[in-house]
Amino acid sequence: MISLLSSLCLCLAFSPAQEDQGVYRSVAAPSQAYFAETFDTDSLDRKWVLSRAVKEEDADVHKYDGEWVVEEPEKQVLLGNKGLVLKSPGRHHAIAAYLRTVHHFRDKPLFLQYEVHFQKGIDCGGAYIKLLTHSDDLRLSQFSDVTPYSIMFGPDKCGSTYKVHFIFRHRNPRTGTYEEKHAWQPENDLSDYFIDHKPHLYSLNLYPDNTFQILIDQTLVKTGSLLEDMDPPVVPPREIEDPEDTKPSDWDDRRHIPDPTAAKPHDWDEEAPRLIADPTVQRPAGWIEEEGPFVPDPKAQPPHDWSVEMDGEWEAPLIPNPACAEAAGCGPWKPPMMPNPAYKGKWRVPVVDNPNYQGKWQPRMIPNPAYFEDPQPFRMSPVGAIGFELWSLTGDVLFDNILLCDDLEMAKRWTEDTWGQRKTPGILEQLLLATAKRPWLWGVYVFTVGLPIILFVSLMWPDKRFGPSTEDYYYKKSDEPQPDSPQDPEGHTALTDSGAKVKTGPRKRETRKAQKKSDLELKEISD
Repeated sequence: MISLLSSLCLCLAFSPAQEDQGVYRSVAAPSQAYFAETFDTDSLDRKWVLSRAVKEEDADVHKYDGEWVVEEPEKQVLLGNKGLVLKSPGRHHAIAAYLRTVHHFRDKPLFLQYEVHFQKGIDCGGAYIKLLTHSDDLRLSQFSDVTPYSIMFGPDKCGSTYKVHFIFRHRNPRTGTYEEKHAWQPENDLSDYFIDHKPHLYSLNLYPDNTFQILIDQTLVKTGSLLEDMDPPVVPPREIEDPEDTKPSDWDDRRHIPDPTAAKPHDWDEEAPRLIADPTVQRPAGWIEEEGPFVPDPKAQPPHDWSVEMDGEWEAPLIPNPACAEAAGCGPWKPPMMPNPAYKGKWRVPVVDNPNYQGKWQPRMIPNPAYFEDPQPFRMSPVGAIGFELWSLTGDVLFDNILLCDDLEMAKRWTEDTWGQRKTPGILEQLLLATAKRPWLWGVYVFTVGLPIILFVSLMWPDKRFGPSTEDYYYKKSDEPQPDSPQDPEGHTALTDSGAKVKTGPRKRETRKAQKKSDLELKEISD
């Protein structure tokens, strides 16, 4: 009965939540964000530019021929919510858009986030986003894999490797050249984010103190420092091995050497076999060595179409030898093999510690001519645009709700307004939301939760006493007799048959008991 009421309660509680769930609410782009995109329009906005870059070997062929569309996901989570979809499997795709204003890495942090949905899973391909370096000659119509970028961030998978890239291009202050710096991969298993066919929120938080955070679905999966957790490191080592140093010819780096005093014992027989025939075993009685275990079948005949010229000489199939049916065995008898007690194997010279061991040779260290210091790698090249330059064997990869800003509170509000719409309320939240439209559910909750608790306490502790032990009602009728209350030493008030109040105490009760006993004795005598 309780479970039935509980099920009814849950059904009633969930029904009002479902009325509002599943309808997408459009979100306005924050005016202070460098870039914000929800793809709520029916087609690509004018700010998005498809790459028209051509192949180097053929100027008449576009390098990026993959299709981009804005559409709802195949399995709708929020009705009316659209995203940018990479449609063409096995094709190269490139698309980009300018920021509202150029972002400079100075004294404010950077917050980048966007959603990725592998609707059909992913076999091999990336879904990362690029923050393109601002320059006077940046043309999004020529966006390609060689277009300079400041940061590349997002998921990537090929084979059995699941990654979340965070790469930034660092400028060498000595040479002016750029080098990619890769953050170490998270230790977490990331495979579920690629194979569960669900949308996921990827976030990168970058701070002026050179620290960074990588989050997936608002869960921290990696934290580190631009100075300590990148490969190769931003700052090169102060010293390096001298490339011109060579190991001396007399350098002895052998830790052990053959013992020069050892000699093979004179009785060591290297030719002795490992196994020998067991001399204690004799051939069983009745063993027929002259007969083979199998003989040609005398009843077999060659097929009618057998040709000696084509098929060769025909041979009858073999059958068990009838002569061996009662024998212990047939054919040549061989005794079983046993380990040879004289076997020692090949003699080897024992090794001893090398008295001339000098250790492992290493070249000497010299100052690194390419050494430099950069205490602020956070100050990267300014960002002027954002874009996707991807190749994937699997199509229908959906991107949504891109944000680039320098305000953490703005990023939190954006996350709550966009990603928060996907979050399903927990059971307790849904139960509380249900009471807003159906207040009478509170009674159902109290009944379905409170009654089992009362029954449980009653069954588990049937003799439990309630109230202070100093009060009269603490004791039950089944308890042992208790002394009179100290507040009433003279007795307590009782009602007579006529309604008058009389005082009764211990002495009067004893008198009544004595009278009853004497009345019973007189009655027995009369009988």
